[in-house]
Amino acid sequence: MLFLKRTPLFFLLPLLLLMGCKSTEPVSEEVRPEQEEHSPIALIFDSSTVFSDNFTGFILHDPEKDTTLFQRYADKYFTPASNTKLFTFYAALKQLPDSLPALDYIINGDSLIFWGTGDPTFLHPDFSDTTAYSFLKNTPYELYYSDNHYEDELLGPGWAWGDYQYYYSTEKSPFPMYGNVAEIEIQEISQTKIAENEEGYMIKPEYFRSNIEMAEQRPGKESPFLYRDFNNNTIEYSPKADTIQYTSYRPFHYTPELITNLLSDTLNKKVTYIDRIKPEKVNRLYGNEKDTVLTRMLQPSDNFLAEQLLLNIAAEQNLPMNSGAVIANTSAEFFNDFSKEPVWRDGSGLSRYNMFTPTNMVELLKLIDSEFEKDSLLFRHLPAGGSSGTIRSWYANREGGEPYIFAKTGTLSNNHCLSGYLITRTGRKLIFSFMNNHYITSSSVVKEEMEKVLWFIHQNY
Repeated sequence: MLFLKRTPLFFLLPLLLLMGCKSTEPVSEEVRPEQEEHSPIALIFDSSTVFSDNFTGFILHDPEKDTTLFQRYADKYFTPASNTKLFTFYAALKQLPDSLPALDYIINGDSLIFWGTGDPTFLHPDFSDTTAYSFLKNTPYELYYSDNHYEDELLGPGWAWGDYQYYYSTEKSPFPMYGNVAEIEIQEISQTKIAENEEGYMIKPEYFRSNIEMAEQRPGKESPFLYRDFNNNTIEYSPKADTIQYTSYRPFHYTPELITNLLSDTLNKKVTYIDRIKPEKVNRLYGNEKDTVLTRMLQPSDNFLAEQLLLNIAAEQNLPMNSGAVIANTSAEFFNDFSKEPVWRDGSGLSRYNMFTPTNMVELLKLIDSEFEKDSLLFRHLPAGGSSGTIRSWYANREGGEPYIFAKTGTLSNNHCLSGYLITRTGRKLIFSFMNNHYITSSSVVKEEMEKVLWFIHQNY
């Protein structure tokens, strides 16, 4: 009491505050939700040597009750790989019409000048619509092609430049043809080589036959079977001893001259390049159904289609012809309420610059679920566990019933993600996102561990 009488009040205030703080938990200590700390799912994670060696994030959400049932590092950023295609999917659902814009053109005197819309389906072997091809083939006007409106790079930001040889890293362009790849038939007759018929090498488009050259022997270094230099379309060819037969899909390098040559060859009429600014008012053709292209993008996880769809959106929304403009516009219009800002840099997920949280993925899947559920888009487009797409061999119903996982995979070296919808045994629809980064094991090891968690949820929730 003597101390209190002699001590000014302003000296006691800090002491009283410190004494009051002792009853609370330290700010630095991680506080988990009660349902997470005692959840059987938490026990699976905590006892898993696979997850403890990885950087793993997970979230399970009930959209009907709008409650999160479990989460583990759900607000940390991860490299999403092809989970990025779900953002492209939503952007296309919201901003493209039922049929994709296929071609923009004007008629000037006896000339027809046209600009690409990024439509990936022109002469693509997986799509049947020929609206744009028939239009160009049958027009009585002189044909002129321009790419003056294209403002993008041919490869995306953060892509591995050494992957340009491979199908998964196909160049994007304003006027894709044949999926922007040459389709080369390979056969084994005492040695593996390009198949031939009476007309020459079996390659589509046939235009590329004249681009095949026998590779020069390099002292001390074996030549690759097929090799294209970064800046041209000459394909070096070195037959190999082998025992297999297959089709090789090799990306070609876009130039406006290549497009006019390919068009002239396939249309059997002259097409000339012209550096012409696209006017504000143009005529537009529409072609393939959007839904068909979206399914083909998601199920086998086609990077080329994803990248081109962003450019297709740019054409439809009258935005600058580059992916970044579409990403910025889509993010500003639809993703302002996300808990954390998605770091979205390309359409396919090839970019290592993409960074999303598991919560971001659930927030996106909630939008898709609430806005498009009536169209059965979830189960029509997404890969189904044990049944279709990239999870055909994974997440099958162990009791032999209908698929219970409908989700998009995402895989890069040392990264594997899975985000989508889980149907429980009682018919309850849940949304989840599983994101794994920085593991050094096989991805199969990670998938097996993920499957334990997802099957447990299917059986018990």
